[in-house]
Amino acid sequence: MKTYTVQAFTKDNKGGNIAGVVLDCSIFSNKEMQYIAKELGFSETAFILKSAVADFKIKFFTPESEVDLCGHATIAAFSLLRNLKIISCGTYTQETKAGVLKVFVTENEIFMEQSLPEFLNILNSSEILDSLNITEESLDKNIPVRIISTGLKDIFIPIKNREILNKISPNQDMIKSISKKFNVIGYHLFALDEEVNIDAYCRNFAPLYGIDEESATGTSNCALACYLYKLNKVKNDNYHFNFIQGESLGNISEIKGQLKIESNHIKECYIGGHCSSTY
Repeated sequence: MKTYTVQAFTKDNKGGNIAGVVLDCSIFSNKEMQYIAKELGFSETAFILKSAVADFKIKFFTPESEVDLCGHATIAAFSLLRNLKIISCGTYTQETKAGVLKVFVTENEIFMEQSLPEFLNILNSSEILDSLNITEESLDKNIPVRIISTGLKDIFIPIKNREILNKISPNQDMIKSISKKFNVIGYHLFALDEEVNIDAYCRNFAPLYGIDEESATGTSNCALACYLYKLNKVKNDNYHFNFIQGESLGNISEIKGQLKIESNHIKECYIGGHCSSTY
């Protein structure tokens, strides 16, 4: 067996989030894939299999358990397939536990389709604040704390500014307990930014799945793009979004979102970006 590591969502070929990728996994059971993911120790590992309904079937495992979908591991997997010349530039489909989704492969970037957004419970912020060791004054009070999903559910927490965002020191045990209570993957914190080319700075915590903090999270940022559209906080007419994540970890990542809007409704949503060399 050969495993690969790929830096997904890099910025200027630096930073990003490492994903493990394993090719031709038909011989492995779920238990064996889980063991491999735990041994690799990355936040997610993608296992590529044959599919009867799509070009590829991909299963995603954190060190702790299988998840339905993973943005950065998808970007990593298709970047590896392109670099190994298994595929060329074009449109492909992947079978995941979140459904059959499209993936667009170019020479420089990979974009993946995600499920249409579900805007779920608006939450009382008090226990959320306690778990982050912050007060109500640290929140952007114009935006509700809310559970949203484009394939995976997260709690979205609006922070007043980038400085406060980067100083937050969370209580991981409390986040784990609250994530279990609301049946979500974890927290996605974001601070809107006034820079022309950056929509928000983000942090993501998912200790319930063995990820204290992640430097790039594709699924969460796709949902964030949808949330910003719903909140009428879009900076351009082409519905493109740029998010920066990993600054607090010294590992800056750039995640790009794209929405297709028809009659004021989100019809398709995509997340993507660059990858570094594969190993």
